Parts: sequence; C-alpha cells; structure tokens
Amino acid sequence: MYTGREPTGLRTDVTVNDSSPLHPLTLDRLRAVSSATLTTVLFKKGFRNTFLQNVHPVNPKGPRLVGPAYTLRYIPAREDTDPLNVFESREHPQRVAVEQCPAGHVLVMDSRNDPLAASAGNLLVTRLMKRGCAGVVTDGGFRDSPEIERLDIAAYHQRPSAPTNLIRHHAIDLQLPIACGGVAVYPGDVMVGDAEGVVCVPRHVADAVAVEAYAQTLYEDWVETRIFDGAGLFGLYPLTDSRQAEAFAAWKRENASKYPLLEPS
Repeated sequence: MYTGREPTGLRTDVTVNDSSPLHPLTLDRLRAVSSATLTTVLFKKGFRNTFLQNVHPVNPKGPRLVGPAYTLRYIPAREDTDPLNVFESREHPQRVAVEQCPAGHVLVMDSRNDPLAASAGNLLVTRLMKRGCAGVVTDGGFRDSPEIERLDIAAYHQRPSAPTNLIRHHAIDLQLPIACGGVAVYPGDVMVGDAEGVVCVPRHVADAVAVEAYAQTLYEDWVETRIFDGAGLFGLYPLTDSRQAEAFAAWKRENASKYPLLEPS
C-alpha cells in the first residue's frame, strides 16, 4: 500500500495520498466551474498536465463529476492468470474496488489507454451508483455503454468496448498512484468532470483551486456579457484597463447574490 513517502531528493512537503475529507464548500465550488477554467487555474499554479486525454462522458448530459479518486490499476492480461473464474474470488481487485470505493469518491481505473476490452460494465457501474459513489473513470472502455448512459452516475471512458475485460486487463492493485488518460492520479486527488472531459486536481491544492476557479468563473461570465455588448478583448481579457476593472467591480457588487459560494473579499 502506498504511504505517501517519496524517494530521497524529491519534494517531501507535499502530501500526495491525502485521505482527509474535502470541505463541502470546495466540492460545491468545483461542481460549479468548467474543466476549461480549472485547467487554467492549475496552469497558473504550475500544473500543466491535468486534463485526461481521450476520456469522454458516456452521457454528456449526465451528472457532474466531483469527488476524491479511489484508484484501480490494470496490467495486460495473460491467458494463464485470467480465466473467467477469477471473479469467484472475493479478493479480486476489480470487485474489491467496486465494493470498497467510498461513497462520494470516484473510482479511477488505469487501463493503459487500452479500449480493446472493457474496464467494467453496467452491473459494476450500477453497484457503484447504488453505493453512493460520485462516478467512475477509465482511459479504456465500458461495455453495456447504452445502459450506463441511462444511469444517474457520472461515467467517463475512451469509447464503448463490448469484450470482457479478461481479454486485455488484469486487475493488479488498489489505492496506488496510477496513470489515467496520460495524467498522474494519486489516491485522494479530486476528479472533476463536465461535458468536455475530466480534470485531476491535486488534493493539496484543491481548496485554493476551487476558490480561484469560482472567482474566475464570475469574471468570465462578466466578460461574456461585455463581448455580447460589443466590447473588444484588449484591456478586458485579461483585465488590464482601469475603467473596465471599475465596471467589473460594480457588476460584481450588483450580481453577488448569483454567486453565493464566492469567498468574501
């Protein structure tokens, strides 16, 4: 089990396996912002690779994805280790993940960007939903995707994949750092998804990122109204013109009630 320790010579002041509960306000703020805004805020904080590549919502109109990561890693399957009866074991990592992923968390699967066989199917995703999990993410594919699309749970994958996972995937371990969609995901990192895709927010910056992203959303909402009114970008986006800054401050005061999660200035 990963303990959060890092090799000698690397930073030791960052906890990368944080199991402390997220503040409800942080979750609400993250639920209200876009993946695009999040990636910009994370870029400002030095994080460049946070958007999972080739990972798409099964249902773009489904529920938003927000929750801490619970990780499952697959390695390539091998015929002598992956017969169908492996699922009879109560210790099979895939089944353990589905039964132990905590309510409010997101099961994130490292499928090595391989969609040639399913990472999971409708029955497992339904079980996650009934257990109160916030969502499920894989950089592989789901089988039974038409059924998953109708479920009230956020689900993200690369593309539909009907073949049983045993053809390509061997579930090997849980709650270790993984790669998903080319992004490093540590247990406890906050997964945030919308119709565009999924962003992984490192746990130790999640609170600050949520505050800044929510404020950025308010600002960009105002910018959009100005553009529709015919304003140009220079001095507006980014906000470098003093008159525009005054106009934004006035608009912010007038519309503060529409943004109840804004941190007091």
